[in-house]
Amino acid sequence: MLYVVHAYDYTDEQALERRMSVRERHLEGAKILKAGGHFVMGGALLSPEGKMMGSMMVVDFDTESHMNEWLQNDPYVTGNVWEKIDVKPFRKADV
Repeated sequence: MLYVVHAYDYTDEQALERRMSVRERHLEGAKILKAGGHFVMGGALLSPEGKMMGSMMVVDFDTESHMNEWLQNDPYVTGNVWEKIDVKPFRKADV
């Protein structure tokens, strides 16, 4: 099952510092997800000024509980980077 994750960063003064302090761990986790066939695509959400304000990922997990287990252990969650997370099942259009 595919899931699209939209996650929005906290907006306090230390938010960018927290993001940057765990960014490499987050990206390493994405590489591990990709190697396991769970990462489809993703990247940073940008403000109109071009500043990172969140993330978007499309991930592939057998069950919602497996997806939630991954999500709750992501460094952007455990490091208090993402304030609001919206996850929805996703179906890719076959065009």
